[in-house]
Amino acid sequence: MNIISDCEEQIKDCFEKVDEIKEYNQEKVLEAFKKNKIGAEHFSYVSGYGHDDIGREVLDNLFRDIFKTEKAIVRNHFVSGTHAIACAISGNLKYGDSLVSIAGTPYDTMEEVIGTRGDSELSLIKNGVQYSEIPLKEGLFADFDSIKDYVKPTTKMVLIQRSRGYSQRNSLSISDIERIVNEVKFINPECICFVDNCYGEFVEKKEPLEVGADIIAGSLIKNPGGGIVETGGYIAGKEKYVKNAAERLTAPGIGEWGGSMLNQTRLIMQGVFMAPSIVADAVKGVILMSKVFETMGFDTHPKSNEPRTDIIQTIAFHDKDKLINFCKAIQENSPVDSYVTPIPDDVPGYEDKLIMAGGTFIEGSTIELSADGPLREPYAVYIQGGLNYAHIKIALKKALEKMTIINI
Repeated sequence: MNIISDCEEQIKDCFEKVDEIKEYNQEKVLEAFKKNKIGAEHFSYVSGYGHDDIGREVLDNLFRDIFKTEKAIVRNHFVSGTHAIACAISGNLKYGDSLVSIAGTPYDTMEEVIGTRGDSELSLIKNGVQYSEIPLKEGLFADFDSIKDYVKPTTKMVLIQRSRGYSQRNSLSISDIERIVNEVKFINPECICFVDNCYGEFVEKKEPLEVGADIIAGSLIKNPGGGIVETGGYIAGKEKYVKNAAERLTAPGIGEWGGSMLNQTRLIMQGVFMAPSIVADAVKGVILMSKVFETMGFDTHPKSNEPRTDIIQTIAFHDKDKLINFCKAIQENSPVDSYVTPIPDDVPGYEDKLIMAGGTFIEGSTIELSADGPLREPYAVYIQGGLNYAHIKIALKKALEKMTIINI
């Protein structure tokens, strides 16, 4: 505990900044609830087609106002963040359109959606979308200077992935996203700037739509679900783009107007109200993780004193067994399935075997404490989430004890 206590003392200023952001975002969310006059009547739901669901309608408006945009759809029918992202992209692209990924190769699961991996007949490339990606500078940084070489006056959409995914690249801050949007719009004002917002909600005071992005998407079992939402995702942005995405989710002519919420509306509203505080504790937890492992001599990204734009922390072990053993230690100190031993295995949508520790109440939830990583160099663990800071600190302490025993 000495190293943890010493590190906590050194990162007090970082924690104060996180608390300031938390309070700002909590007030923003509260104002959206007040503006939309949320009442108990909005917690009821309809069945079947889901027509005339006032709760669903006001839920959409709630997210619209939180993200300060024209329109949003929030649905339990999105099976994952990748699903929401795929609807946002494919709903707004057609044969012959071009898509450019701004910061290197997107997250692994997006490769099959796009068609750079796998053989799905429904991938974007198989359906005539032209695709290119801007390589990273030094493998770590978005290359802002190369945007002009890839984005053309005819480019229909750019994909801006806020979080690092399973890579060592720097996540994109809101100021980075603003710079990208400005560069793209200078070349082509009509180009759709789409941001994969997963892991980033409520980490900064602003969201991508406030700095010029046209449309964003994310998962409800990450930040905005507050750790209690059971499934789903959201898309928000300019009305015409969100409507197109809604028709990809359901069907042309149905769009946002169909789909029973299956008694999930209250849970989603409560989750997004809790989210700023949950996210803040998660951010504090990964800052502590970063500081402790820096002190122990490990390579961490981001560093403990660097600004945060998402809830992800990486620690590069450069050793397969060290990665596996760390994940085992986190699993042992999870509230659910603590007795289970994680082993590397194939996971749909990923090219490499993954080791995944996540004793979570909701399967796959990454706003709950989890640690995972692909079995490839640099054998980095990706730590995210934590429903409260105390649990993250306890799990870290137990992991360090286990590391001493097994000489990780």
